[in-house]
Amino acid sequence: MATQSKITAVEEITADFKESNAAVLTEYRGLSVAKLKDLRRALGPDTKYSVVKNTLTSIAAKEAGIDAFDDQLSGPTAIAFIKGDAVAAAKSLTDFAKENKQLVVKTGFFEGKALDASGVEALAALESREHQLARVAGVLQAPASAAARIIDALRAKREEEGGAPAEAPAAEAEEAPASDAATEEA
Repeated sequence: MATQSKITAVEEITADFKESNAAVLTEYRGLSVAKLKDLRRALGPDTKYSVVKNTLTSIAAKEAGIDAFDDQLSGPTAIAFIKGDAVAAAKSLTDFAKENKQLVVKTGFFEGKALDASGVEALAALESREHQLARVAGVLQAPASAAARIIDALRAKREEEGGAPAEAPAAEAEEAPASDAATEEA
């Protein structure tokens, strides 16, 4: 029979699944409380790392429409609910697992697709969101920079040929009407 505390726990885990864009299931057997605290700190503020009960998590995952964790819910289990950058969180988890062999990454769920442990490692191998955005900005900025360099080269060439600084076309246009007016007056 379900108690109110279990119903509340299932509702909370279901909400965490629905609000997250990724989740990673881990086994933390042998990790101290201090190490778990270090892991939570490494994951950052956009990731909630929760120790969960397997049966309640199974029910919550089914309610959220996730079947990635069906066969993996055994032993001491914790889930990283990732609401921010999934790549950065996956990197933090895999780096922590390399340093602390007690943490085992079992499976994951990212953008509607199930991931095995190697899939989580592949996700961690991707570049961070900020790095990808910087690359896009560089690609978008390149044509403008090239145009600026070409215009500056033309200006420098014109200065070399004329011996004097190149005048802006607007300045030439302003001088022409003034000289026309002077000839009409004469």
